[in-house]
Amino acid sequence: MATKKPEALREMKNEDLEQQLVVLTEERFRLGFRRATEAIPNPLQLRTIRRDMARIQTILRERKQP
Repeated sequence: MATKKPEALREMKNEDLEQQLVVLTEERFRLGFRRATEAIPNPLQLRTIRRDMARIQTILRERKQP
């Protein structure tokens, strides 16, 4: 997944954001596992995934506040 701008993420529904977070979590797990066993082609991809996850979590947290 390419990095999404926060503006694009804010336009998404909560359900879509939560689903995207699940996908990114699984992808991060697979990449971390591959990194431990072999060289991955783009090691910066892990950083991108972590930051995208943080963006989504921040937006979800903002929406839950009263």
